[in-house]
Amino acid sequence: MPGNVSAVHILLATDADWIVDEVTAALGGPDTSFTVVRSGQLVSKVAAERQPDLVVADLQVGTMGGFAITLALRNDESAGVLPHLPVVMLLDREADVYIAQRSDAEAWVIKPLDALRLRRAMNAAVAGETYHEGVPTAPKATADDAVEGEEDPATAEEEPANAG
Repeated sequence: MPGNVSAVHILLATDADWIVDEVTAALGGPDTSFTVVRSGQLVSKVAAERQPDLVVADLQVGTMGGFAITLALRNDESAGVLPHLPVVMLLDREADVYIAQRSDAEAWVIKPLDALRLRRAMNAAVAGETYHEGVPTAPKATADDAVEGEEDPATAEEEPANAG
């Protein structure tokens, strides 16, 4: 955990027992407490009551999953109902990165989960940073990428042209 954070309270939104087990095992410690919410519709209400330092939201939580939970928290923040709450979303597969990018979550981790990645995501989110898995990066162009017949502008030589 970041050095300046002495205790962290995590609101975990999931209806799957195995997610509760994995997240609490990975992120738990003497200075970490958890509140588990098994209905996405209750997250904002419980967040207002418990004032967590972090929200961890499973992508699939009954009828209101991680994406909708994050949007609801951001709406409550913009309305002045809640302070900004960092969110770590738990994605089911790499294809879910598309919606995660539109959620305004600070971090997301693609299942299967492991303690190292979960802790990195939590630390980044609590510190006001981001941790995003599965985001494609643009490949760096190399000389081998040039299309046959095209000259590489970096190596092209000037040549005189005769207009007549």
